[in-house]
Amino acid sequence: MFRNQYDTDVTTWSPAGRLFQVEYAMEAVKQGSAAIGLRSKTHVILACVNKANSELSSHQKKIFKVDDHIGVAIAGLTADGRVLSRYMRSECINYGYSYESALPVGRLVVQLADKAQVCTQRSWKRPYGVGLLVGGLDESGAHLYYNCPSGNYFEYQSFAIGSRSQAAKTYLERRFENFTDSSRGSLLKDALFALRETLQGEKLTSTNCTVAVVGVGEAFHMLDKETVQGLINEFELAGEEDPAATTDAAADIEPAVPEAGAPTDKGAAPMDI
Repeated sequence: MFRNQYDTDVTTWSPAGRLFQVEYAMEAVKQGSAAIGLRSKTHVILACVNKANSELSSHQKKIFKVDDHIGVAIAGLTADGRVLSRYMRSECINYGYSYESALPVGRLVVQLADKAQVCTQRSWKRPYGVGLLVGGLDESGAHLYYNCPSGNYFEYQSFAIGSRSQAAKTYLERRFENFTDSSRGSLLKDALFALRETLQGEKLTSTNCTVAVVGVGEAFHMLDKETVQGLINEFELAGEEDPAATTDAAADIEPAVPEAGAPTDKGAAPMDI
């Protein structure tokens, strides 16, 4: 992706009107391990894939608690994600101290986007190489936002970022109309199905994924491994039926082919970030 002299610093515009360093930061998000978010009227689910740099190392945290009503899932440079999550915690604490109430999710996302945008217009800074899915609950209901390294932010019913996230997006696009009225259990089920799509043939277990929940009467927390494994075991039979139902238009022998052939797509391994 080398662009000659137009990518030496973030404030250099190319003749086509592009900032390549910002695009490089967005590419880091695409290469990071997958993260998924879903929301209903009452709950928000965040889930991510755990990837380790080697068999001898542990994985890095990809989901962070910001406040009792807000959490984030990241894809990209984990170090940048930790810095931004610490900034978000500080903003929530300051707001609570000043106004004795919880910081609205939308206002926090705007402040986060402004902080990210500043790094796209200062020559002595670089863009944050991390994308954040911000899920939370406030007086106006449940919210799910995606914050981009460029400083843009968008609200979604469901979204996926990171490597192989397109497979999860395809699943979520087929199902998102039902999410608004979904129960907590149904959202967890769809989150695990979508997360499994990003693994491309690898078996989904509690050791290679993390799931977090926030909802009405339920503070943000990460589910323990036993609970996640129990959900995976509970939905295993349904997981075999559900993809088949979505591929009725294919040939009779085709539904099993993508599952068996998926590992062959691993030629370009994603960045372990």
